[in-house]
Amino acid sequence: MWSDVVDLRDFYASSLGYVARRAVGRRLRDMWPDMENQRLLGLGYATPFLGSFLGRAERVMAMMPAAQGVLPWPPEGPNAATLVEETDLPLADLSVDRVLLVHALEHTEALRPFLREVWRVMAGGGRLIVVVPNRRGIWARIDSTPFGHGHPYTMGQISRLLRDNLFTPIRTRSALFIPPVSWRLWLTSAGAWERAGERWFPRFSGVVMIEAGKQIYAPTAVRTVPAKAKRLRTQPAIGSPAAGRISVSVD
Repeated sequence: MWSDVVDLRDFYASSLGYVARRAVGRRLRDMWPDMENQRLLGLGYATPFLGSFLGRAERVMAMMPAAQGVLPWPPEGPNAATLVEETDLPLADLSVDRVLLVHALEHTEALRPFLREVWRVMAGGGRLIVVVPNRRGIWARIDSTPFGHGHPYTMGQISRLLRDNLFTPIRTRSALFIPPVSWRLWLTSAGAWERAGERWFPRFSGVVMIEAGKQIYAPTAVRTVPAKAKRLRTQPAIGSPAAGRISVSVD
């Protein structure tokens, strides 16, 4: 079941949501530092993390599934957000260079068709980043945040899922090591939590992040022999011993 877009908006407007946005957003910028001439698509509820790419990428779009709902984005300027069916994106084949999935993969009930649709719209050298709740983390066990809803994954599970759907995992990151509580003292020390967690216990982060490329298999060339050539192979040359042979069939 998809989280409601209003609940997602309200979470990221809270103090805890602000900390989550900064922690995850910093990892995303580290993974994609150069976005020049790139067309970026955010699927699910990715708008809290798309703002930092505005002005850096050639184009930034936000698409939100119909079951989740949609809100206008960005707050200033022309709207770049639209409502879509997750298995029927209104984009041409090979039309985007980067895809960011946030609050998406853990909610969809059409997992493989959804990923195949993402594969279809990605360019040949495209890149995908998936952000999902970590099954081993405490954020996935508390439903007071959006990361406590949907199907959580371990790093190994999400990696296998991507490989099974024609993506090649490239690198991984983790984020959200601070406990999901709105205590002021803890929130002010969020940076220290992130540094310590990444160094000492990365397996227990709140979210796992994996970057993958699009697999493109080259078709195997099949050599065909013209029918005329086949006939010539079976005809013995004139004057050869085989030309004078007579084949007798005995019943």
